[in-house]
Amino acid sequence: MLEYFLPRASSFAGSIDHLFDIITYLVMFWFVLVLGFFFYVVFRFRHKPGQKAEYITGETHKQKMAIEIPHYLILVCDLVILGYTFVVWHEVKIDIPPHDEEVRVIAQQWAWTFEHAGADGILDTEDDIVTINELHLKKDAQYTYHLSSLDVMHSFSIPVFRLKQDAVPGRVISGHFKPIMSGEWDVQCAEMCGYGHGFMPARVFIKSAEEHDAWVAENTPDHLKKDTAYALTDSETKEAPNNG
Repeated sequence: MLEYFLPRASSFAGSIDHLFDIITYLVMFWFVLVLGFFFYVVFRFRHKPGQKAEYITGETHKQKMAIEIPHYLILVCDLVILGYTFVVWHEVKIDIPPHDEEVRVIAQQWAWTFEHAGADGILDTEDDIVTINELHLKKDAQYTYHLSSLDVMHSFSIPVFRLKQDAVPGRVISGHFKPIMSGEWDVQCAEMCGYGHGFMPARVFIKSAEEHDAWVAENTPDHLKKDTAYALTDSETKEAPNNG
């Protein structure tokens, strides 16, 4: 149901949508049933001339069954929801697959800082690319993110990923996602973090492998570009044939 309003742009978005669908349909079923029964009772046992209201204690077997049967059926529905919740929780929070890429997400009042691995694919090296309010991802690559906060509690939310994770000061929280759809989407803070809370939006850019690699090359620090160019020139000079 949610996919009609928000695209599914991550590998686990479908599982979360299915969980919401199960909850919605079960709750809707009982809501319609109870509301329908309520209006039936109101109409069927409405006040009539010469008929007095009857006090019912609910102690007879028939009266008890009218309460107990729906009660047990609702418990079964709760167990279905709980069981599927554990399955989705394990997929999203527990079973973190090996990553192809890493990204560091730092929240603060009132901006997002994203540290992307450079051409070497490793964080905390000199070719890392740091952006403000722009998260650049490669489509179909498995990511591990490392989330932290510099000041107060924030919440890292990408609605099209069905991802929402609190950023807690003093802690680094790791998780994963796999973008499966190219495009440009919203990144939000979903936790009240001060008067500027509504003014810290960011964007996530999901591109093909070729487009993402081109972005990485374009945003590699200038001194590394020069070193790379120098190394290439030096290598070409050594390999050039001596025609003299």
